[in-house]
Amino acid sequence: MEEEIKKTAVHINKAYICFWALAALLVLCGETSDEWTGLYAGDVVAAYVAETVTILLTAACVPASMKLFSRAMVHKINVATLPDALRLYARWSDVRLALLALPVSVGLLTYYLLFSTTGALCALIGLTASLFCFPGKTRLCRDLHIES
Repeated sequence: MEEEIKKTAVHINKAYICFWALAALLVLCGETSDEWTGLYAGDVVAAYVAETVTILLTAACVPASMKLFSRAMVHKINVATLPDALRLYARWSDVRLALLALPVSVGLLTYYLLFSTTGALCALIGLTASLFCFPGKTRLCRDLHIES
C-alpha cells in the first residue's frame, strides 16, 4: 500500500510541475517571439471580447476547481476504499489543475496577443490559486486520513 501512496504522490507532483511548466513555456514564448505578440494590440473589439472571456473564465474556473475537488473529497474519495481513493484523488487533482490551467493559459495569451494587463492579472489569479493545490505525500496522507 505504501508503494501505491508513493506512486500517487509522484503522479500529483508531476502534474503540478507540468502545470507550472506550461505557464513558464507560455511566458517564454511570449517574451522571445515577435511574430505573434501584440498581434491584436490595436483592435478594440478583440480586446473587449478577449478580456471579457478571460475574466469570466477566471471567475468560473478558480472557484469551481476548488469547490469540485472539495465536493469530490466529501462525496466520492472519503467513502471509497484506499486504492480507489488514491485513484480518485489523483484524478480529481488533475481535474483541478486542468481547470486552473484554462484561465492561466487564456490569460497569458490575452496578455501577449493584446498587451492587456487584464490577461496577466487573470493568469496570476490562476497561478496563485494553484498554490492552494500544492501537492505532497504529507498532504495526500492528511487528506485521505492515512496514518504513515
